[in-house]
Amino acid sequence: MSKNKIGLTVKTVEHKKTPGYYADGGNLYLRVTKNLTKSWAFIYKRDGKRTEIGLGAVDDITLTEARIKRDGDAVNGVRGLNELLRAGIDPLFEKQRQANEDKAQRAKFMTFQQCADAYINAHRAGWKNPKHIQQWQNTLSQYAFPVFGDLDVKTIDTGLITKCLEPIWLTKNETAGRVRGRIESILDWATVHEYRDGVNPARWRGHLDKLLAKPSKVQKTEHHKALPYMEMNAFIDQLHRQDGIAAKCLEFTILTAARTGETIGATWDEIDLDAKTWTIPAVRMKAEREHRVPLSSQALTILNDMAAVRLNDYVFPSTKKGLSNMAMLAVLKRMDRADITVHGFRSTFRDWAAESTAYPNEVAEMALAHAIKNLTEAAYRRGDLIEKRGRLMEEWSRYCKTSRLIGDVVPINKKAAGGVSGNL
Repeated sequence: MSKNKIGLTVKTVEHKKTPGYYADGGNLYLRVTKNLTKSWAFIYKRDGKRTEIGLGAVDDITLTEARIKRDGDAVNGVRGLNELLRAGIDPLFEKQRQANEDKAQRAKFMTFQQCADAYINAHRAGWKNPKHIQQWQNTLSQYAFPVFGDLDVKTIDTGLITKCLEPIWLTKNETAGRVRGRIESILDWATVHEYRDGVNPARWRGHLDKLLAKPSKVQKTEHHKALPYMEMNAFIDQLHRQDGIAAKCLEFTILTAARTGETIGATWDEIDLDAKTWTIPAVRMKAEREHRVPLSSQALTILNDMAAVRLNDYVFPSTKKGLSNMAMLAVLKRMDRADITVHGFRSTFRDWAAESTAYPNEVAEMALAHAIKNLTEAAYRRGDLIEKRGRLMEEWSRYCKTSRLIGDVVPINKKAAGGVSGNL
């Protein structure tokens, strides 16, 4: 501390009532205004110019704290203003530089939750399904935000990531994997925007794979509950006894081997009754490719029924929009069929096509809008086999409606019941 020949005491500071400047020594002054407000000032001359820096009000800064600002505190690493002067640094310039740096740091401060919200908003337009946005928000809110949502994103480290994932890694591994991937994407976004730096602590390869069990070791494959294809006729008979649009929608979904979201989102401008096709745009497809669906005679009958009661642009409407994604599940519940799922009917169709017809594998796969996994075959495949798929879907429709007795044999590659099984 500077030698204090004039000096001030706590008592003199308290009792000074006359406006003016009172020196403590070493460029530190007590300033008393006409309104008798008191504050500290550091006054110095540099290059012949007098400069005054305010250090704060007496009510906020004690005499001891003002002296620390003047002289510094080596123990706590605080540089004093006089030390800056001796080093040839203008204290006012340094104060402004530090203020700008602090302001820049505050501008870069982002919590993980703020980054997550910004990431989702930035990608919202590119995500075709609003449900996808909701899934991101729900999983992050449930698993990530409680652990580090309010923390500065630059402080997120491996320990916090594992604290978030470990409770669900073994019991809900598929969900945990999605959460990890979403956290990784958000942290990458934050790094690109310079809210954080360094490697991504949520990365899997070469990092978390050393700390957590491999998903293949803990995941249990759960197939969608599917109806055996031999029971389709009895099921369709029961379904025809159900009233309502959702029942029609379910039958249409079965006949087209479509996904739930594709059917409930179907609009009339996607339907060409003359061409007997339903063209689902890429934006509504899981594989993000346009998909043409050949419509069987029974599927067209359902569409004609729906056209007669058309309410809006949706083929299967509710009050103002399409059906809820729970509508068809509710039909199954009314039928007391909790043992199967809507999505499971795609498996039913696939089993039937493989076991009861001679159609090539790729025809059935294209009917399900699956990508061709064989890259060489995919490179040469230009069409979508619409004519062959049309015959396949007509046979499927006929199979679903044809009554069968127990012990009936379903012929393969032979004409049966007026059908053309296997005729390609």
